[in-house]
Amino acid sequence: MKVLIINASPRVNGNTSIAVKELVKTFEDQDVQTEVVQIGANAIRGCIACGKCSRLGKCVFDDAVNLIAPKFKEADGLVVATPVYYASANATLIACLDRLFYSTSFDKTMKVGASIAVARRGGCSATFDELNKYFTISSMPVVSSSYWNSVHGREMGEAAYDAEGLLTMRTLARNMTFMMRSIALGKEKFGLPEKEAWQPTHFIRADLSGE
Repeated sequence: MKVLIINASPRVNGNTSIAVKELVKTFEDQDVQTEVVQIGANAIRGCIACGKCSRLGKCVFDDAVNLIAPKFKEADGLVVATPVYYASANATLIACLDRLFYSTSFDKTMKVGASIAVARRGGCSATFDELNKYFTISSMPVVSSSYWNSVHGREMGEAAYDAEGLLTMRTLARNMTFMMRSIALGKEKFGLPEKEAWQPTHFIRADLSGE
């Protein structure tokens, strides 16, 4: 089993890293391979909806997104972790995920997803909901824990004192491991769920009558 972890904090060894390290330690105890990619200090621009990825097979902007894409393809699970800015994930992560999910054509069905929000106080639930939408539009099961996936701390290192938050991280890693292994067994016995052809439905209709 392989898990890719995207750490969107610009602060190396900050509070988001404390949450991520708790995950990594628990995954290693479960014999799950992990790779952490820290993107918070990277210059990652947003998607411009040019559509060139469908022709190129990758995003037209050749930055960290294109480096992460093959790692995502090979992983059984994806964790995205972010500090909370204004009750939202930071802009670097959103730019990365918009382009990562849109520009990659490989099937993400039954890859397991989890999101983590780290904040001084509020905004974790809104951020958690925001990030999970990348998974639920991609047929990726979202793993649960013993609480919403958040850790609290303001000054660097304070997250280490959030006992419940760190417990939530350990539980998340164990549950994610169980889910990935269960899905692997299910795929081996039953295969992936049947897919139907995409049915694009738009809600603006042109008036062709000329009236």
